Amino acid sequence: MAYRRTPAVQARLDAQREAVLQSAVGLLAERGYGGCTMAAVADRAGIATGSLYQHFANKAELSVELFRRVVTREIAAVNAAVARRDAPQERIAAVVETFAARALRAPRLAYALLVEPADAVVDGERLVFRRAFRDVIATEIAAAVAAGELPEQDPVLTAAALVGAVGEALAGPLAAEPLEHAGPEPVENAGPEHSDNTTVVPALVSFTLRALGGRDDSDA
Repeated sequence: MAYRRTPAVQARLDAQREAVLQSAVGLLAERGYGGCTMAAVADRAGIATGSLYQHFANKAELSVELFRRVVTREIAAVNAAVARRDAPQERIAAVVETFAARALRAPRLAYALLVEPADAVVDGERLVFRRAFRDVIATEIAAAVAAGELPEQDPVLTAAALVGAVGEALAGPLAAEPLEHAGPEPVENAGPEHSDNTTVVPALVSFTLRALGGRDDSDA
């Protein structure tokens, strides 16, 4: 007869897995994928490395789960920002503004999400990540076109181009940020270390609105 875990055992394993993922998020934000080894994650979580393999077969499997967790959080933040705006163009601007601002406030984590060399399976997850943001923007572009606020265009194609442009524009500033300033969560007041990036977010929002063919009121 196959062994069945008792509820108490399963609860303990679930709690341990959650601790592992939280520890991995912290390490990813501090050291990137290169420093997010199985041994380092186990040590941060306070468990033996062998115990970590009860939850994840290898680093690639852990990295995928880690990537999905962080991405889910970022998409939720963007959707919340969009929900607070009324006009479609304002909602599109909110996507770019929120994503870029959060990235610059947690640069090491954002760098890992966007461009840091990682396992091939993570690259596959990055495609899903970009498509999720593309779809959010495309929905709002379509609404703006239907309302006559934007000229006729392919919403999905335009949104994909915007996502690619924003990611490329952020790559340089993110790579230039010193690791000691990175953290697992964006902070509301990033401090003087981010002063060189104060123009990045407004510039990206302005670029987005101009690329859409709409009116740029970001400086109003």
